[in-house]
Amino acid sequence: MLKIHNSLTGEKQEFKPLRPNEVRMYVCGMTNYDYIHVGHARMLTVFDLIQRYLRSLGYAVTYVRNVTDIDDKIIERAAANGENWADLAGRFTAAMHEDCATLGLQPPDVEPRATQYIGQIIAMTQTLIDKGFAYVAHNNDVMFSVRKFPAYGLLSGKKIDDLRSGSRVQVDDAKLDPLDFVLWKHAKPGEPSWASPWGEGRPGWHIECSAMSTSVLGSYFDLHGGGEDLKFPHHENEIAQSVCACGTPFVNVWMHNGFVRVNDEKMSKSLGNFFTVREVLKTLRDPEVLRFFLLSSHYRGPINYSSVQLTQADETLLGLYRALKEAGTSGAVNAEWMGQFREAMDDDFNTPEALATMQGVAREINQAKAAGDALKAAGGAATLLAMGAVLGVLQQEPDAYLKRSVGSQTVSDADVDALLAARKAARAAKDFGESDRIRAQLTAAGILLEDRPGGATQWRRA
Repeated sequence: MLKIHNSLTGEKQEFKPLRPNEVRMYVCGMTNYDYIHVGHARMLTVFDLIQRYLRSLGYAVTYVRNVTDIDDKIIERAAANGENWADLAGRFTAAMHEDCATLGLQPPDVEPRATQYIGQIIAMTQTLIDKGFAYVAHNNDVMFSVRKFPAYGLLSGKKIDDLRSGSRVQVDDAKLDPLDFVLWKHAKPGEPSWASPWGEGRPGWHIECSAMSTSVLGSYFDLHGGGEDLKFPHHENEIAQSVCACGTPFVNVWMHNGFVRVNDEKMSKSLGNFFTVREVLKTLRDPEVLRFFLLSSHYRGPINYSSVQLTQADETLLGLYRALKEAGTSGAVNAEWMGQFREAMDDDFNTPEALATMQGVAREINQAKAAGDALKAAGGAATLLAMGAVLGVLQQEPDAYLKRSVGSQTVSDADVDALLAARKAARAAKDFGESDRIRAQLTAAGILLEDRPGGATQWRRA
């Protein structure tokens, strides 16, 4: 029985899809004006995991993750670069796709872009005006009237009368109330714009997601996710405008992932304390290490980013791959171990507990290999691989993975093989001094050797 923490109620509840055996899921994606950083990667990885697990339970999932391709930041960055705004958004969207593929993220079933839904955005805005929930300001911006929606604040726990204009409530002389937010922005000179009943302009940020999600998934769907920072005002505003426009409930279950933190502060571009995925991957053995790190903490809590944490993730993942090496995979999946894994995942996607179960399976594989129980080792390996498939890890051939280096590679596989051949010849000639020298040379290059019975030597990178 899958239970999910619903941000709207603040409680874990049994997940019951609105349609039998079908899950409709929308996640607020990226505004692409730069490369994604580790904080973005956490959100993307968390919801990739969630849609993977839902599919593993047999649900027919429609996973929608949008792209915001028109925004103040995109316009500002393009102007600073002397670049066309659409070219910049397209370039960084392509870069995001590359980074997602590198991290092993499965692409969403639908990836709507804001500029592809201008007609739907205008139609929803007009509906809100017609129903009396929005108004055209004196500067031709269209504003949503927050006080017309009494349930405003239910998701974030904020009360209308307690809210004040500030960092999360934009001050604007065109508003009738400081809490009102923009649905359609009038065009400023030189900005990209589209024709509308209220003149040339472009969408406000919040209305984009309401128009895209309801157009693709219907007015009332199962899951809506995003980072914790989107709960207010973005998701709060989505609820208000969607419910008022459609006249139905909007989302059954809201999910929010916690921040990646650096020195006890949220990783963000505004604070300048961020590391892009591309930068981080240059220091790692494999992109799976970053994915494993991001799954090592429960998705709702914060996760502390540091080289120590990445090293720990690397070592744990190495241990799982070592267990798989030479274990075979032809055995039957162990139902008891899979039951423990499913129990952890059914408890609001408890990946730390799921990963602990995987380490338990790895220990059993190692014990079986040491005891010469090939059948048990193969069954354990099949079980571990089945778990890894759900989490998106252990996707590579163990021997090849274990030979990967951390960061820049100082010695090639061919060089290692040549040195091992020279060492084997030295040992055969009983020139143990030369044999030891070659071993020391390889160790200094980060190559660890394991001499096996019968004279064979296996190696891996430290």
